[in-house]
Amino acid sequence: MLLRSAPHGYQGYPFCLEIEAGYRLHPDRGLHVAITARNRGSHAAPYGTGSHPYLTVRTPSVDGCELSLPAASWLPIDDRGIPSGPPAPVEGTPYDFRRPHTIGSTRLDHALTGLERDGDGRAWAHLTAGGSGARVSLWAGEGYRWLQVFTGDPLEPERRRKALAVEPMTCPPNAFATGDDLLVLQPGEAVTHTWGIEAWLPVGC
Repeated sequence: MLLRSAPHGYQGYPFCLEIEAGYRLHPDRGLHVAITARNRGSHAAPYGTGSHPYLTVRTPSVDGCELSLPAASWLPIDDRGIPSGPPAPVEGTPYDFRRPHTIGSTRLDHALTGLERDGDGRAWAHLTAGGSGARVSLWAGEGYRWLQVFTGDPLEPERRRKALAVEPMTCPPNAFATGDDLLVLQPGEAVTHTWGIEAWLPVGC
């Protein structure tokens, strides 16, 4: 499936970007997503992209799930969720999932960076069910320098902590104000970013 938005500006963002979102489902490799932005206007356009997938392994909550996330730094935020300082090391914080461990009662709504990548340039996050061994994994391709992780605590009770959002982002929150990792597309320039999801179920599930 290919979705395309028409290139026209909005109040507050007067730039003419054409956005394409392509979704492919492979029998063996899961979901593959490609997001392409093309500057159809006559002025340079600031740009960042992020997606908001939720991962679930069909457990009643994510508390008993094991999370593996290869991020070395997290972004401190204020009480409104706005970044309040530069990235800080995850070492010694509740946000260090570089070695897989149970989520437990940890509340997550944080942007993480310093991502470790495999030989194909992908950063992987893995969510594993405690008992069954079912696993769902998100990979973020080169260009996605941030992962926003969200346990859903502010959501309504029937959705709270039922799944884990792992959101690939090219820039952190508030990047249009700070300029951190913000992309600038020149007239006629295009850029594509890719991410995907793969799932494994034990035999018999």
